[in-house]
This record gives sequence, structure tokens and C-alpha cells, in this order.
Amino acid sequence: MKKVFTAIAVLLTLVACNNTKTNQNNENMNTNEQAKQVEGRKNFGAQHPVITPLPCIMIATYDANQVPNVMMAAWGGQCDYNKITFELSAHKTTDNLRLKRAFTVSFATAGDVAESDYFGIESGNKLNKVEHVGFTATPSPNVDAPIIDQYKLTLECRVVTLEDNEDGGARVVGEVVNWSADESILNADGKVDLAKLQPIIYDSSTNAYRVVGDSVGQTWQSGKKFQQ
Repeated sequence: MKKVFTAIAVLLTLVACNNTKTNQNNENMNTNEQAKQVEGRKNFGAQHPVITPLPCIMIATYDANQVPNVMMAAWGGQCDYNKITFELSAHKTTDNLRLKRAFTVSFATAGDVAESDYFGIESGNKLNKVEHVGFTATPSPNVDAPIIDQYKLTLECRVVTLEDNEDGGARVVGEVVNWSADESILNADGKVDLAKLQPIIYDSSTNAYRVVGDSVGQTWQSGKKFQQ
């Protein structure tokens, strides 16, 4: 299980999120003007930094009528062995999180790019997005949140802390109480195989989705050649 969470940690890169208030944007502009240039490289200042990988995490919640909702988020990460965190602006999801204190997290993949992208650009206040794209949801047996059946790897989480932002959004820390995977993405040893899952990440430099690539080394092994 430790190795699986290590793989999830690669997908969920913890991002320190900046408040988008105007005065802080002005401060960032001042930082840009004062930043010293790094010789031999193209310098961009502090605006819109490329941080990679940014996960395409799918946060699913229920509203007061138990209608499932899903949104895509990229500003999230693993902050403890069994805890994850993310920051959102004001959404139906943030309202649901305050109400239910529970959510599930799944991972967008190469096979569901269109549906997952739609979940990120359409508001759940307008319609049932899950039903609209032909997806289905099953109630989690552990928390008051939906499991989206078409996503093959899902974490069931309860809210540990929820800090409201001035813009109506929130910074959330959730504790994983259970996680489950479809057998189609497991290897012969019964562990999650990311090559089979084909999770995608958000490329903030070109506004594209990219598939997590091939294995290029072995955790806690590749660096041993430098040990004495």
C-alpha cells in the first residue's frame, strides 16, 4: 500500500496556492519588476509559474438532495501519508463540502478526457453534470459522497479541516478512510498499474492534458549508485 500511495503522491503534487485578491496580484507585479535575472536562461518573473506535475483530480460530492457533482481541480496534493489537500475558489463543490464534510477523489485518464474536462468547465449549479455526460454514481459506503463508477481509482475522504477564503472558496484537508481500484488497472501482484490507468496531468505551460509516461527508474533503488 505504501508504494501505491507513493504513486499517488506523484500525481498529487502539493501546490502552495496564492490568494487571487487584487492587492496580492499587484504585489506579484512588483515582484516581477524587482526580480533579478538568472543568466543564461529566459526569465519570466513570478507570474503564472509552471509547476509540474499538476494533477487532474476529480472531486465528487453530494448536495443537500444527494445529487452527485464532480469538478476537476489541479491545485492539490498529498500532505501526509493518508491525507490530501486542495484549494478551490467558490463552487458548488465548496458548498457541498461545507454541508457534507466528505468527498471522493478520482483521477482523470486518457480515456475520459472530454468528460473530465467538461466537469472542470461547467458549473454544477446549472445541471447534473454526472448524468449529462452519461456517467453514473454509487454512494460511498464509508463517507457521505458519491463514487463515480467510470473512474477506476477512487479515494474516499472525510474533511479534516476546511478554511474559508475571502473569495468564498476554501482550502481543504481530507483524510483518506478507504480507497478502491477497478481490477482492470491492477498488475499481477494486485497493485495499481499506472500504465493501465493512464492518468493525465494538466500542462499549465501549453494548456494541454498529458498522459503520465513510462517508468524511468525504481523508487529507493535508482539513486543507490551514488551511495558509498
